[in-house]
Formats: sequence, structure tokens, C-alpha cells
Amino acid sequence: MNKTLVEVCCGSADDVIQSWQAGANRVELNSSLFHGGLTPSLGELIVARRQTAIEIITMVRPREGGFCYTEMEFATAIEDAKALLANGADGLVFGFLHPDGTIDVARTKTLIELAGGKPCVFHRAFDVVPDWKSTLDTLVTLGVRRVLTSGQAANVFFATDTIREMIQYAAGRIEILPGAGITLSNMQRIITETGCDQIHVACHQPHFDTSVNNNRQIFYGGALYPPEDRFNMIDTSTISEIVQTVK
Repeated sequence: MNKTLVEVCCGSADDVIQSWQAGANRVELNSSLFHGGLTPSLGELIVARRQTAIEIITMVRPREGGFCYTEMEFATAIEDAKALLANGADGLVFGFLHPDGTIDVARTKTLIELAGGKPCVFHRAFDVVPDWKSTLDTLVTLGVRRVLTSGQAANVFFATDTIREMIQYAAGRIEILPGAGITLSNMQRIITETGCDQIHVACHQPHFDTSVNNNRQIFYGGALYPPEDRFNMIDTSTISEIVQTVK
């Protein structure tokens, strides 16, 4: 086991497999990383589970744009959670808030009960709650295993003091997982300044798919019009270097 546990943010089965081969300890499996991570497909989970022995925590987030969901969106989240758990997910990561940004205790409790004792992680919805201390206390009471947080800053690098305070306040009652902006070049400083024993990293690099190059006027996305001839996958060498560095 590494001195500091390395969790990798993944957007596909390929990402999970590459992260596992690079020596990561755990992955968070999502779809649509551009939107901060949404619920992955069952196919991605099934393939990743079949090909690896790594711990896979799966995102349960039915849409982008906040964390206060309609009744039908929450119903979808419940069914997704059931299906993910039935197909090999080792745990769930989610976040449910009220319109004022406070934690939705009832919905959080529902997902924890569905998990049936498997680890539950409250994701970076935590970074917009108005009072992180009282929220942390609530999550402890509910039985959440871990909180993914940037210290309520845009980049965890600028919130190492807050992360350290969170870890001290948690006092072993709940795990604090720093994430957002951790890189090979700054991770040692972040680990030292926060005193954390685990990190959440996202290291991707572009790959090219030339099948669309016959007609470069065609776009399949929204108004941003991202290039259609490339996609991101895990940067295996960087993950491997991160893992070796924290041993």
C-alpha cells in the first residue's frame, strides 16, 4: 500500500484499466468529466470490473448543473445506484443539496441505505455548502465514509490550510479526500501542508479519432463546438509517476 492512497478520477472503462495498471489504489468512475462527472453507463462499469481488481467507486449524478434534483431525477439516481451496486460497484459517490445549498439529509440517507454498508462518498457538492463544519457533522451522523473536497476553493492548492483544518476537525470520524487541481508538480506540497493520507487526481491527455475528418463542418455537441477528432484518456505515465512518488 502506498504511503498516500491515490484515487484517480476516471471517465471510462479504459481509464479504470489504465489507472489500475499504473498502480492506482482506487478509482472514481464517471461519465462526462467535462461536466464534472455524471453517472457512468453500466457497460463501462461491467467492463472495468471484469478487467481489473481495483476498488471502483461509481458516481451517482443524474445531470450537470447543481445538486438539487427534481423528483424524477432523484428517482433516476436511485435506480442507477441500485443497478451500479448490482453490477460490481464497490461504493457510491453522490451529493444532494437543497436550493439554499444545505445538505438534503433525507436523500443522502436514502442512498446510504441503498448502499447496504458499502462506502458512500459525498462529492464536491460539499464545496458549496454554507457551513462545512455542521455539514461534516451531519455526514458523520449519517454514516458517510468520505468527503471529496477542494477546501471550498477553486483549486485545492489554494486551500491547504482549510483542508488541514477539515482533517483536524474530522478527527478520524470521516475521511477527507482532497481533490481538484492536484498535479505531479504540486502534490507533495499539498500532502505536506494538509497532512492528508489520500489524494484524488485527474490526469488525462488527448487521443485522436480521425473518423470525422472527412467533413470538419459537422459538430455533434453544444455551442462550444469542441473538436470532434479527439477525446481524453488517462495519462498512464503520469499516474504511474504519482504512485511511485507517494510510495
